[in-house]
Amino acid sequence: AQPVPKPSNLKPFLPSVPAVQVDEAVHEAVKEEEEEQHGVDEEEEEGAEEGEHEHEEEEQGEKEEKEHHVDMGWGEEEDRGKGRGKDKREKKGQQQHKRREQKQRVRDAAVQEAMGAVMTTSQKKRAEKGEKAHAAAAAAVSGHTGASGSSSSSSHAHAHHTHPGAGALVGLDIPTGITRIDGYRWRVSQGFVSGMKSDVVFFANDALAALAIEEMHTVAGGFLPAVKQLANVACLPGIVGSSLGMPDIHSGYGFAVGCVAATDMDHPEAVVSPGGVGFDINCGVRLLRSNIKSKDLDEKKLRLLANRLFDQIPTGVGAEGAYSMSDGDLKQAMARGMRWCLEKGYCWQEDVDCCEEGGCMPDADISKVSTRARRRGMPQLGTLGSGNHYIEIQVVDEIFDQKAAEAMGLEQGTVCVMIHSGSRGLGHQVCTDYLQQMEEASRKQGIHLPDKQLTSVRINSDHGRDYLGAMAAASNFAFVNRTLMANTARHVFQEVLGTDAKELGLHMVYDVAHNIAKQETHTMPDGTTKRLLVHRKGATRAFGPGHPQIPAKYREVGQPVLIGGSMGTCSYVLTGTEVGMRETFGSTCHGACVCMSVWYVNLCVCDA
Repeated sequence: AQPVPKPSNLKPFLPSVPAVQVDEAVHEAVKEEEEEQHGVDEEEEEGAEEGEHEHEEEEQGEKEEKEHHVDMGWGEEEDRGKGRGKDKREKKGQQQHKRREQKQRVRDAAVQEAMGAVMTTSQKKRAEKGEKAHAAAAAAVSGHTGASGSSSSSSHAHAHHTHPGAGALVGLDIPTGITRIDGYRWRVSQGFVSGMKSDVVFFANDALAALAIEEMHTVAGGFLPAVKQLANVACLPGIVGSSLGMPDIHSGYGFAVGCVAATDMDHPEAVVSPGGVGFDINCGVRLLRSNIKSKDLDEKKLRLLANRLFDQIPTGVGAEGAYSMSDGDLKQAMARGMRWCLEKGYCWQEDVDCCEEGGCMPDADISKVSTRARRRGMPQLGTLGSGNHYIEIQVVDEIFDQKAAEAMGLEQGTVCVMIHSGSRGLGHQVCTDYLQQMEEASRKQGIHLPDKQLTSVRINSDHGRDYLGAMAAASNFAFVNRTLMANTARHVFQEVLGTDAKELGLHMVYDVAHNIAKQETHTMPDGTTKRLLVHRKGATRAFGPGHPQIPAKYREVGQPVLIGGSMGTCSYVLTGTEVGMRETFGSTCHGACVCMSVWYVNLCVCDA
């Protein structure tokens, strides 16, 4: 809610290594496997389908016309018929291309206006340089091709005093009930949707607010507009405070991606909603730092590192085979998380200490995870997956808060490795299983909500406890998954550079989830404390300085917050603040956005 200190800005560091491409078949499979994926543009799909039918009809017509022309001796007319069909197809293609260009120009204009308001001249030069390199810059391993854009901005370096994106709302029809609180906060009042038990607050500058509001007039497909979804979440029984939208909100299943909502654990009617966690349970980010200076890695070593990482860490939908696991191993991983990894020698003690929840969610109940979910997850530990997941070799490009950077061991010009992945098919199946079970249970409990995708049950019901136990087990699976990939990455660096991983300083900065529901204690505005179940869907925990759940070495500066960029764009390391604790239950956005350019994400992280 207020400017947040930014310890470092991490940019991709492999200019000569091409991005891993995901073919059309993978994209089709992603629709089922990953919730945080775009659907195909319906207009283009229909246009393409129409074009195919027309093409088939034209071919048939041309064939018949040709036969007729041969009979009549009209050889030259055959070419004219083909020409007319070709012209028709080309005209339709040009019209579709023009519509796509118009949509992109609107987005680009909003971004350029927003970026121009906050970037200094030197930052603009860096951004321009990044744009020129964007086509070639890439991560070592990635589950997708990245979104466009790169960013480098700071709340301490405003070029103007106007709000970023000022003017983007001019002429836009803002629905009744949506009002501005200040330059970066918006309120949706109770009554916007029937049954709201609280208001909505979402964080956005003008450029982002314009996109969110415009979506309400233009959205199509299976999901509701993100702002409408935030209002629907405000209808949850037992909700505490506002339904919150982080700067990178976009439509998701039930909850908008980027939504934070807390329900009262001690309220008899309070609910838990799988849609408030998402299908990729405990999708999250891990950051490894190093003592390696970027100037000491030549192109040959970089290429070798990239190739070895790609060889050793499976990617893509259904990828498997990184680590051999028995059913007993899988159960231990789900029950004990990173403590199991530590015993097996897959991580270091400091890794456990520098992970959210110590790498193990309490109350995990592996008996509540279905056989099918276990079967899907068993061969997938140590694999990246697809969608917006990636492993990226990065270099610390800029430091804004030296004290925080020193606490994290981050130095300008040093190499880092960022891992973004989750619970793979196991987490997806857990979510699917409980959505199906809860639909009937929700009706029996008399829970009526405006959107079927918000299926919820009482926290203290059997179904509620079962889901939380299974979700915690899937979360531990995800912690283990990222641990195994980090272990592989350390071995790759050790092998390629011929130096022990500890000597290379490949220490873990932090690991944080951004798809999870957690039991937390928070102080209310009246000074009382409440036990809350905080749903963070595409949102990152960001606890402020002094919080007991932060590793001791970070308590003075606040919890490290990892905001991953889409592949080929900048990532950010932030710290949690007291303001965030008061206004968002200690939460912020998650980055690596698949709906908006990471330009938007990074801009708002710095200023919202």
